[in-house]
Amino acid sequence: MLKIAIQGIKGSFHEIASYKFFGERQALQTIECHSFEEMFRSFRKDATVYGVMAIENTVAGSILPNYSKLLHSEMEIIGEVYLRIEQNLLTHPEVNIEDIKEVRSHPMALLQCLEFFNKYPNIKLTETPDTALSAKELSESPESKDVGAIASFLAADRYKLNVLAEGIETNKRNFTRFLILQNKQFVKKDNLQINKASIWFKTGHTPGSLAKILTIFGEQHINLTKIQSLPVIGREWEYLFLADLEFGESIDFTKALEATGTLISEMKILGAYQKGIKFRTV
Repeated sequence: MLKIAIQGIKGSFHEIASYKFFGERQALQTIECHSFEEMFRSFRKDATVYGVMAIENTVAGSILPNYSKLLHSEMEIIGEVYLRIEQNLLTHPEVNIEDIKEVRSHPMALLQCLEFFNKYPNIKLTETPDTALSAKELSESPESKDVGAIASFLAADRYKLNVLAEGIETNKRNFTRFLILQNKQFVKKDNLQINKASIWFKTGHTPGSLAKILTIFGEQHINLTKIQSLPVIGREWEYLFLADLEFGESIDFTKALEATGTLISEMKILGAYQKGIKFRTV
């Protein structure tokens, strides 16, 4: 049984992403973590634990603290999942929308559904730490017939709640990218499907170094799908660059790094893996 650390509780989008990557029929032991910091503590406690970690969202952007945690850990990226975030209004059975006086969920989920609730100005929106936790707490309060929660289909199934309204999010193209992590000592290096890599690097102290590096990547048929700067802690006004690179074959990636020569002063591969595909939450 694989042990998978997620941020949040069972029924969260992190758990859905874990099943999308490892398979619905795979026996998984889900380790619930209330924060990303707690997730990385679980990695340090048990090196056999995998991780599923949100890293960026098409609406909110990159989660930079998670990059920092990854940089200073023994974890390596072995895959990724793109999950479309579909929000649903969950209630106890036999409850109508006219009965609802309050809806609880994570603040981001509430923001994603404001257009839906504009039609129901009498409903109070209350922030909670987690979507799935909102569903679980509602299920544990059978007397709360006038309360709803915003969460996933999986949360509705796990906590025996009714889906009163499905797909209530405003933006139907809202995706979150999740990284799949494994301790470096257990990562297999014989994956023939590698066509993407995540790296961090620092440039040399010469004008135009970054521009030259990006030109080399292009000449070597490397598609730069993301580049992000991150401050170097303790070294004011110094930055490193995080980059996602896609390529046809791993040899292209190797040649591209070799071609940069002294333009890159420091570099680390965070993971080389197969490019992820997009999933719905159902």
